[in-house]
Amino acid sequence: MSQEQIQDSPPKGGLSHSHVDAITAVVVFALGLVMMFDNHRIGISWASDGPEPGYFPFHIGAILCIAGTAVFLGSVFGKNRNREIFVSWARFRLVLLVLVPTGFYILMVQFLGIYVASLLFIGGFMRLLGRIGWLKTLLVSVSVNVLLFWMFEIQFMVPLPKGPLEAMLGY
Repeated sequence: MSQEQIQDSPPKGGLSHSHVDAITAVVVFALGLVMMFDNHRIGISWASDGPEPGYFPFHIGAILCIAGTAVFLGSVFGKNRNREIFVSWARFRLVLLVLVPTGFYILMVQFLGIYVASLLFIGGFMRLLGRIGWLKTLLVSVSVNVLLFWMFEIQFMVPLPKGPLEAMLGY
């Protein structure tokens, strides 16, 4: 195996700095695209009275796309790529154990409301990751949500997203 093939092979123990740079560059590029498309919809030209509402955000999105492209190309094709391990697969798995359920929690809030979603989220983490018994899990997850409901809905009078359970209970 040649020295060049060894240098281009991915690290065995996890994601390298170059891999993380490339992934981040793709996310930044996608964010820039979203900004450009959305602001094009509301106007990106210069009107007689000044810039339209999307003028500056559109151009910031374009800058993000250019920067994302430059970082991506440098991290994939650059000769000074950093091949050191950024995160091991074991550590990355731990990050995903928190990140993936948090993404589902955000979706659940939209459909079930914040209180039911929070009860499931807290209970799931306590039971599955913490291996805490059912009674303690139930007491803590219900108590936290009752306290949040009392604090936000009753004391501060700040309505939080509600789902079908709250509608069924008339709140």
